[in-house]
Parts: sequence; structure tokens; C-alpha cells
Amino acid sequence: MDTTAAALARAERTLAIAKLGLRQLKEGKPDHRMAGLWNLVVFGRAVTNVLQNLRSTEPVFDEWYAPWVAEMRDDPLLKYLYNLRSEILKEGSAKTSVNLQITRFTSSDAARFGPSPPGATGFIIGDALGGVGWQVPQADGTTAMYYVGLPGDIGSITVHFAGAPKQHLGAPLPDVSAERVAQLYVDYLQRLLDKAVERFGSGRR
Repeated sequence: MDTTAAALARAERTLAIAKLGLRQLKEGKPDHRMAGLWNLVVFGRAVTNVLQNLRSTEPVFDEWYAPWVAEMRDDPLLKYLYNLRSEILKEGSAKTSVNLQITRFTSSDAARFGPSPPGATGFIIGDALGGVGWQVPQADGTTAMYYVGLPGDIGSITVHFAGAPKQHLGAPLPDVSAERVAQLYVDYLQRLLDKAVERFGSGRR
């Protein structure tokens, strides 16, 4: 038989996975960032699904949860991410765009990226994943990216959700980068879970 304590603990573990996705999106290599984004969206949505198991242990759960459901349904950012999860699972993709801004780049800056790996045929700043690095032909005829960091004084690369909303909880969003949108989503889920623990977690039955 399920318990309130078990349901809340599962929700906390699920949110922890979503947070790992956020960290991977922010700090991972370019070819890892998309995986982090997907994990955040999929497991973020799962937090609310897991919380709904409290219906079986807490008679007043639906009454408590109703305002949250209304807020999530009506909020542009939360609704967007809710639908994005379905898109990822059904289509195996999430529409994103990459914005590259170069502050300066001269021939002398090339040395700052280190020596090229053996066999490299070209250097790219801002590929489809928002990465910087060398193109290296592989034995099977494909080309792999050998990623390196982009110094902040040379430029910046940001990933954006295609068609991302520009409002959240009644406030405008001047920054709609994937990192910012994802952070706001995690912050909201954390607040929701904190309130659930505050309301139902006494004694963790």
C-alpha cells in the first residue's frame, strides 16, 4: 500500500533527476546539453504525475491541488513545457534554435582553442547544438565534433526553445534562453513540492 511519505519521497527523487538535467543543460558539453534539456522536461512533468499519487492517501489532495492545476494550465511557460514533453516523447525531438554572438575574433585568437586533434579538417563556432570545436572525419565516413570551450571575451552561444513564451506567472520574460526557461520551471516545481511537503508531509505517514 502506498503512503504519503513514499509518494513525497518519489516526487523528491524525480525532481532531483530534473535538476540534474538542468545542470547538464547549463554545464555539460554541447552534445550532452540536449540530453539534459530532455531529461529536465520529461522528469519535470513527471514530478506532477508522481505528486498525484497523494490522492490515494490524502482525502483533501484534489482540493489543495486544484489551484495549482489551474495555474499550470493557464501559465504560458508551464503550458509550453507540458506540451514540449509530449513532443519529445512522441516525435523524439524538441525544436530549438542557437544564437551565436561574437564579440571579437582575430587570427591570433585561434591559438586559444588549443592544438587541433589529429585529422581535423575544419573548425566550427556554433553548430546545431550550440557548440564550438573541430570537425574530425571518422573511419565510417561520418564527421564528429571535438568540442572546446568558447572564451567569454570572444563570444557567447545560447540555446532557445522555438516559440518559447515570453511571460510567466504574469511577469514578462526578457530572457527566453533554454537555460533561463528551464531554471524557472525547476523553481516552480520546487515551490510546488515544498508546499506539498508543508501540507502533507507532517510525520511522513
